[in-house]
Amino acid sequence: MMDNLRTAANGPVLKIVLALIILTFLVTGVTGYLSSEGGNYAAKVNGQTISRAQLEQVFQQEKISLQERLGDQFSTLLSNEQQVRLLKRQSLDSIINAVLLEQYANKLGLSASDEQVKAEIRKQPYFQTEDGKFDNNKYLETLTRAGLNPDAYAEQVRQELITRQLRATLLGSEIALPTEIKQRAELSLQERMVRLATLELKSVEAKQTVTEQELKNYYDMNSKRFTVPEKVKVSYIKMDAADELKSVTVTDADIEKYYKNNLSKYTQPERKKYSLIQLASEADAKSILDELKKGADFSKLAAEKSTDKYSAQQGGDLGWMEDSSSPDEIKSAHLTEKEQLSDIIKLSNGYAIFRLDDIKPQVVKPLADERTTIEKTVKQEKAIDAFYALQRKVSEAAANDNESLAAAEQAAGYKAVTTDWFDRDHIPADINFSQVVQAIFFGNLMDDKGASGTNSDVISVDGDRAFIIRVDDVKPESILPFEEAKTQVTELVKRQKAEKQLQADGENLLTALKEGKGEQALKAAGLQFGEPTPMTRMPQANPITDVVFTLPHPKDGKPAYGLAHDGLGNAVLVQLDKVVPGSVSEEQLKQYMMVEQYQMGNAMLESLVANLRDNAEIKIGQIE
Repeated sequence: MMDNLRTAANGPVLKIVLALIILTFLVTGVTGYLSSEGGNYAAKVNGQTISRAQLEQVFQQEKISLQERLGDQFSTLLSNEQQVRLLKRQSLDSIINAVLLEQYANKLGLSASDEQVKAEIRKQPYFQTEDGKFDNNKYLETLTRAGLNPDAYAEQVRQELITRQLRATLLGSEIALPTEIKQRAELSLQERMVRLATLELKSVEAKQTVTEQELKNYYDMNSKRFTVPEKVKVSYIKMDAADELKSVTVTDADIEKYYKNNLSKYTQPERKKYSLIQLASEADAKSILDELKKGADFSKLAAEKSTDKYSAQQGGDLGWMEDSSSPDEIKSAHLTEKEQLSDIIKLSNGYAIFRLDDIKPQVVKPLADERTTIEKTVKQEKAIDAFYALQRKVSEAAANDNESLAAAEQAAGYKAVTTDWFDRDHIPADINFSQVVQAIFFGNLMDDKGASGTNSDVISVDGDRAFIIRVDDVKPESILPFEEAKTQVTELVKRQKAEKQLQADGENLLTALKEGKGEQALKAAGLQFGEPTPMTRMPQANPITDVVFTLPHPKDGKPAYGLAHDGLGNAVLVQLDKVVPGSVSEEQLKQYMMVEQYQMGNAMLESLVANLRDNAEIKIGQIE
């Protein structure tokens, strides 16, 4: 057999790995799954079909990724149909972009050989031992657990390699020279020694005085700033699955019924352990089989003679497998006894001899061992059933008696909760869910006259809570009267006047500093510069560092001066005493070059994709 991944992927060794769940490895490798299929489609890109199944796969992967990043907020996102549709469309766009890049790479003649793919797979850390060596058993076990088709995985890796080539091709001579990158790195690492003097806004504000007329003028010109938002009072019935869980009982009969109905969950099927010797020709296979029948060591011959290098490294060992996951070639050998040898089996890429090494009989876990787990599962299922039955019952009552929540209260078995006044920015914690807020403020529970006098439908939240809501009363949006807004107006006018004075004071002091009269001016203002402080552009810019790094270098031993404002509105006088050039090591320069190349490559890929989309024939099919 050819010693490369693609040949190996066609053999029985890697056919073993077609089982359980999807492994999400390389995002850019999604194009390895793209193929033309009949029937409904999600999209067509220059005639190439993206199936709805492919879209669903990427969509599910994106949901898993989002759930890991968002945590508890993920359920809120999923409850918003518009957001879910947007997420699915984004998933489709990512596939379309990948297809366009694949088509473009094909036009350029970019490719990755089987040997390159094989080498890349062997470098993957999740296929390596702790000492960094490729572990074939770990590779096979990982793919087996993932249920990943080895051909498809190889194509994922191939497409990732081609994308890297495409990125390098796009960059070409566009990447900045090392000297340019070094200069930028030195600038970014430059250090400036400064001293700061702060004019506090609060101190200036405390000294401000305002007249009644100034307050009224400000109020008249800015009355909309004192808008009181729309407020509501609501009544609601909250249904919680956790409450149902407390009242559910589970009998022995329930447990036994569940165990019998789900016996396959507690059954480990019979497993068999096989070994393989694969040969290029039938003659070679006959010769090896004769040696084995004469008592030759199977493992030794597999290591020396087998053309399947993956299993050969393990003395031919293929590991344990169930009958359902065994490739047809092994099934056709009809091996039933330990140490039994097969006849010569014809493969698509050679000939094979299998040996049945061992058998583990079927094992059924006894009910006693699983009773606690089953009881918990049954209890949860019963609670969910009771929860949904309660929702239906309360929903029907609320719909049949739409004039109040009285009938819904009777159906639920408890009273509704009535809130105090609140607006959309101050939602009571118990009902602070986007679905509930949407129903109250943007649904049909209110109209232009106020409360519409209707009950909501059941509003499901996070899958384990549900609400029936009724808006009892509404206070429309209004403008706060001057007398009630006066305190706020006074604060705003004083602050406005203080900011103007602070700016003027700061500019006057800056002028005095630049004219060499700063010491006297600072003393008169009750200020002095603090201790020298080093500043860099990193890790994060702020208004003060922005000013510091725009100042000219000090000349002839004289500092440079500037005026900045911090996040609190204070004016900050800056004295720049010294500029220390940045120093970049060879290792740092390599890192800067890698970042520069990566960022430029991404920018060019984005530009390329945009251009390809503009000129592509893209037909969107059925994506819901």
